[in-house]
Amino acid sequence: MARPDRLRLRLVLVGGEDFEERVRDLAGRESGCCSFFTFTVTPAGGGEVHLGVAVDPAHERVLAALHERIGADGGRP
Repeated sequence: MARPDRLRLRLVLVGGEDFEERVRDLAGRESGCCSFFTFTVTPAGGGEVHLGVAVDPAHERVLAALHERIGADGGRP
């Protein structure tokens, strides 16, 4: 997990078969619920998927809370 700047978060996710498709599906559903998030899904090989999460300045605190929550749950660097 990385926080390139105050409005962006980058996650490295690891999964199995159809994992990228599941990440894309979840990102799409989350965007439908919370349109202030912008998600970027990038396959990285070896079962990894990079998930970029961005928000506008008005939602910086939401991203900060997400970042804190993931870190508290043992997010991967």
